[in-house]
Amino acid sequence: MLCRHFGACGGCQYQDLPDDAYRALKQELVLAALKLEGVAAELRDVVEVPPATRRRAALKVKLKDGVVEIGFHAAKTHDIVDMAECQVMTPALLKLLPGLRRMFKEVLAPRGDADMRLTETDAGVDLALRWNKKLDEATRTALAIWADKLGLVRVSVGGQVLTSFAEAKVRLGKASVPLPPEAFLQPSREGEAILQGFVREALSGAKKIADLFSGCGTFSFVLAEKARVHAVELEAPMLEALAAGVKSASGLKPITTEKRNLFKRPLTRFELNLYDGLCLDPPRAGALEQAKEIAASKLPRIAYVSCDATTFARDAKVLIDGGYKLGPVLPVDQFLWSSHIELAAQFTR
Repeated sequence: MLCRHFGACGGCQYQDLPDDAYRALKQELVLAALKLEGVAAELRDVVEVPPATRRRAALKVKLKDGVVEIGFHAAKTHDIVDMAECQVMTPALLKLLPGLRRMFKEVLAPRGDADMRLTETDAGVDLALRWNKKLDEATRTALAIWADKLGLVRVSVGGQVLTSFAEAKVRLGKASVPLPPEAFLQPSREGEAILQGFVREALSGAKKIADLFSGCGTFSFVLAEKARVHAVELEAPMLEALAAGVKSASGLKPITTEKRNLFKRPLTRFELNLYDGLCLDPPRAGALEQAKEIAASKLPRIAYVSCDATTFARDAKVLIDGGYKLGPVLPVDQFLWSSHIELAAQFTR
């Protein structure tokens, strides 16, 4: 059944496609990117997460003619499609929207439009806000009262915690990890589990693994069940969260951390040669400079997780030219009915 907003909301573009045609389209997104770089690969069937499982959402908030609108942008415009339903987000996120509209009606009027990020954590829903104007004390107090009324676990504004009723934690492997405000997290628990399973299998038997662009430890913790892990990440709050997760877990091999800008200062081939496994999970920009160093290293195995087929194909070409063999590529559809597709692949020397 089509969402009532389909055709207007820019979030879902392909909800009206038959299942076979939809999966073929998702596969073609990956195949076209690989072909453009001259990369040949075996492509596995697309693995889809179920509907209503996206646990994080970035939404727009707008006050228009006295009415608060919350939703995604309309297709090809900056208008907001006021969300009455969503077949992608979790029920817990969707359930909050009426209360959030009332909250914003009270506190938004003098503040203008806002960006809002909702994340469903193990403790409850975390709300992160961004406004262009500085909040006064009265507005801060009103937000805190509303947060309690709506049962939010935490509210942050501009990356700074405004009020917190419990730690916004998520389970990653054997660790309970406190999320920093606006922290990156895989869109769904189901997709996260699929990718973790792939990475674990791809690096099975490795004893010392580098986890690059580690974030809060999505892959570090599952890999540390069998191997020593060195997690490298630019954002200090994420590394601090990872370190806190280490303290909460037992039965893991040692996990060390390093704050480093891998775009400007990738691990060198000589540093990489100290490991027998590598997990690579860069943002959409990919990891071109890091791929060049990997290609010149002696690393035996790589698990590459990507949220952009184009930059993955570019980096894969560099690795293949450096002597690596690309194994089967697994497309993982965590952004249902959109033009986005994630993937995971193994490279071996």
